[in-house]
Amino acid sequence: MPSSLAVFTHPACLAHDPGHGHAECPHRLAVVLDALRSEFPELPWQLAPEALRSQLARVHHDALIAEVLDEPVHGHRRLDPDTVMSTASSEAALRAAGAAVAAVDAVMTGEAKRAFCAVRPPGHHATADTAMGFCLFNSVAVAAAHALEAHGLQRVAIADFDVHHGNGTQDIFANDPRVQYLSSHQAPLYPGTGAADEHGVGNIHNAPLPPRAGSAAFRAAWTHRLLPEMDAFRPQLVLVSAGFDAHRLDPLAQIEVEADDFGWITAQLRELAERHARGRLVSLLEGGYSMEALRTCSVAHVRELLD
Repeated sequence: MPSSLAVFTHPACLAHDPGHGHAECPHRLAVVLDALRSEFPELPWQLAPEALRSQLARVHHDALIAEVLDEPVHGHRRLDPDTVMSTASSEAALRAAGAAVAAVDAVMTGEAKRAFCAVRPPGHHATADTAMGFCLFNSVAVAAAHALEAHGLQRVAIADFDVHHGNGTQDIFANDPRVQYLSSHQAPLYPGTGAADEHGVGNIHNAPLPPRAGSAAFRAAWTHRLLPEMDAFRPQLVLVSAGFDAHRLDPLAQIEVEADDFGWITAQLRELAERHARGRLVSLLEGGYSMEALRTCSVAHVRELLD
């Protein structure tokens, strides 16, 4: 009998180190792993493989792939003011994207019903040709493209509740009607994209929220705007960019939602996947920079992914 949830990670994702004082630090993932192992000791953990260059090339230009994988790093190499590589970063990026691919394979073949990728670096800011916003490769975009090309799906939805708009994911799929992108995020805030009137080819749905919007506004954005759009799309697979930086404790943003809100939206997405996608759902860790919030929110999220 297939597992209800497969969980992917790899030690290489802990070795990626952008440097002292950087918000996207290895301790972020260590906290998530510790919380999940403590709360759910029976979780079936799997080691993430490395993504293939051909899988990355479905969504990224060759120049970006070469920049991340082939250019030598001595100590640290800064790609932009926020995005820094160490000697271990190339493998971490490959493992994060590889986890996304393996998770899609797991749910599409029936090995598991749902999957969670406890990986870093995050991915949703990386565009087709640019690493940015702590992100090297766009793992959720790699997952979506793999579902389309390797498994023949025609409708894949990406739900993104990270507090920062996933500009890279939107940019990659803005002209591909097979992929629906739905995002709640704080505005104004980095990266400055994600206005409500950005629609792509009718497949982009943004719900910007003001600072201190709170739980009620967060839930209303999904209940009245985003989830109905996803229901109408009838996705064959649900992907989730699971950033927990909308939490009230996060130091980089101010939407001020609670761990229970992340449990609630996870349950909504799980139920929608049951209606339209045979339950198939793959979630990937994105942002979240309060260690206390990462602990409670990741537990709330995974609890709802389990049967």
